[in-house]
Amino acid sequence: MAARLMQRCCWRHLTTFACAPAAAPATLLLPSGKVPAARALPRVPLASIHTSISSSWTADRFSVKEQEEENRNSEHTVILNLIEAATSPQELFQLGELHSLNSNQASLVVTRLSRLAAEKKLETEGIVQDERFQQLIEIVDSQISQVWNNTLVNLLKSLYLLGMEGSSREMQSVEHEVLWRLRRLTFRQLASLAEFLAVKKGKESKLLSEVIKKLELRWTELEGTRTVVMLIAKVGYISPVLMDRLEDKALELAEQFSPEDIRKITLALAYQNRRSVPLLRAMSYHLIQKHSELNLSVLMDLIFAYGKLNFHQPQVFQKIATDLHPHVPAMTPVEVTRCIRSFALLKWLSLPLFEAISQYALDNAKQLSVAHLCSIILSFARLNFQPSGSEDFFNMVHEELQGQLDSLEPQLLTDLVWSLCVLQQAKAPYLQHVLAPNFHAGIRGDPSPKAQNLRMKLIQINAAAKLESPEYQGPFLPAEMLSAAEPAGEKVTVLQSSLREALAGVLGSQDNGRWDVRTIYGCQIDAEVVLNSENKPLPLKDFAAPHLPHSEGTKPLPPGAKRVAFLRWEFPNFSNRSKELLGRYAMARRHIQAAGFLVVDVSSQPSAPGASRGPVLGLATVIPSWPPVRRPPGAERGSVMEEDSRQGLSALIPAPQQRCALLGSCIIQPPEVIIAVLAELCSGQGPEHGSVGAGGRRATWPRALSPRISLRSLRGAQAPVPSHGAAAL
Repeated sequence: MAARLMQRCCWRHLTTFACAPAAAPATLLLPSGKVPAARALPRVPLASIHTSISSSWTADRFSVKEQEEENRNSEHTVILNLIEAATSPQELFQLGELHSLNSNQASLVVTRLSRLAAEKKLETEGIVQDERFQQLIEIVDSQISQVWNNTLVNLLKSLYLLGMEGSSREMQSVEHEVLWRLRRLTFRQLASLAEFLAVKKGKESKLLSEVIKKLELRWTELEGTRTVVMLIAKVGYISPVLMDRLEDKALELAEQFSPEDIRKITLALAYQNRRSVPLLRAMSYHLIQKHSELNLSVLMDLIFAYGKLNFHQPQVFQKIATDLHPHVPAMTPVEVTRCIRSFALLKWLSLPLFEAISQYALDNAKQLSVAHLCSIILSFARLNFQPSGSEDFFNMVHEELQGQLDSLEPQLLTDLVWSLCVLQQAKAPYLQHVLAPNFHAGIRGDPSPKAQNLRMKLIQINAAAKLESPEYQGPFLPAEMLSAAEPAGEKVTVLQSSLREALAGVLGSQDNGRWDVRTIYGCQIDAEVVLNSENKPLPLKDFAAPHLPHSEGTKPLPPGAKRVAFLRWEFPNFSNRSKELLGRYAMARRHIQAAGFLVVDVSSQPSAPGASRGPVLGLATVIPSWPPVRRPPGAERGSVMEEDSRQGLSALIPAPQQRCALLGSCIIQPPEVIIAVLAELCSGQGPEHGSVGAGGRRATWPRALSPRISLRSLRGAQAPVPSHGAAAL
């Protein structure tokens, strides 16, 4: 073995010395068929050469083949360098004329041509029609099986980019060769090919469907965050099965994702409407824990994606709002409107950020278009946000909108006027534009959801014009338009069913109450009760009901009688992590109050002490059962609670304010007590207009409300004074 190695080394040494490889590159640059002039070589003893060659040939018969392979490799390297060094299509075509290229080298030339065309923005039609390009394609087609895998994938991409016709024989040959070699391609090559085909050809590509099948079968080979992010962003939408695998893999790699990776993945999920909660939670956690600083583009895309997916992550929202705040003065109008619309969609009110945006609108009023200004107003109205400089802000709004209403589309104009009604800033010119007969004539009889939504907003605008704008004289909507279509398939919630059962037991007869009352104001009353001066419920069908499209009775209410409206507020009616109602529900509550009702807010959320805009008190469960009396855990018979429940209303709750507090809590009393509390609201003995006075008491309940609450807890914390003098219980 040692002898063979020594002989091989001698052969290489002598042949290298004799053949002078330095002349090889020069021959490559000459046209084919030309022979360079021979150079004088140093004299070498022929006998020694002959002896060495003979002994080497007998010892290692493969040395000549190895030398030929080495020569070919050196030639291939030189051609590769020339291809990469080319700066124009002409240089590449000349290279094909000067040298005899094989199919792999011709494929590399085509790939380089497509790259140059993309970099220098050259016309690809002239390149494809060139005869020299056709010769390169013929070389590739004649020896397609000898093209390396990676070169073949790049060749297919290049032919697509150059615009070569898919029906040509050469193009189909390359596609078929790629299809046959899919099993031999690496996962990274498959991923790269899938990304290109998804962007260039779309779902209709048969080759893409085969590539995706291979990716689905070989998904365990997936490694690295870059490939995962790329496949989720570019390919995942085509195959739900592959997307499921990619989400699982992304969940494993969530800790390694950069903010840019998280941005791309969340945007891809948003565009595909895939609300992958585990993945979103994992990325949100690592985003907060590891990445302290985020640039503006990442912040904007993240809040947009979270808004589109309706994914609520308060810590992320707070971080994004805090990080966006210093960027607001330097943002463009498009970025500002995109930002505020996303926060409004998420129902997240960040006071510092919204104040900064309102100041931005004041400082850049001339740069804001009417569409941008409308987006800001719509977002403010959704969250019922009033800027601290409300007067200056809305003066600017009215000035900028003056003379622009006729140029707005009907949908945008309706949304704008409706938002101004929510914010109580709608003036007569706005109302006249949308309530004019020629404006709403087009939606009459249109059953489409878009037309019905527009009609509902017009009804609410009409209510605002009647109830909140005394100076407005008309026009108004005709009576036939005031009955909105009932939404189909609404589910009955636990709070809604509890309220119905409780009031049904209290009122005794179904004639003494109305349920799910749809008013002419575009809002719904969950329950309506009328009490006379003697504190007894009255049958509603006998009396006129001006708040209904069609009233059953005609009699006016007896002297001293009052209407009580129960309004149920669920979690979606509030701002995110807040006790504040959203704008549309706050406006509906105002309209019911302005129509002469005493309002009882029924909510499973506890009220916030010191709330500034009308407290929303809890009536989570009303239990009119009597007897027996529910006792808290551990309470024995003869306890204070049971004794109090038997003593009657005067001994139990001596003050009218506390009677109001009782109704706003989990009531454990017979129906007579609840009726008396309702009557106390309507009588002149209690607080004015049925509101809880400053000296009143109200219980503050935990989030998980329970019917087993001792009546001693009713004598709890001080209650705030509700706004508008409403009967807020």
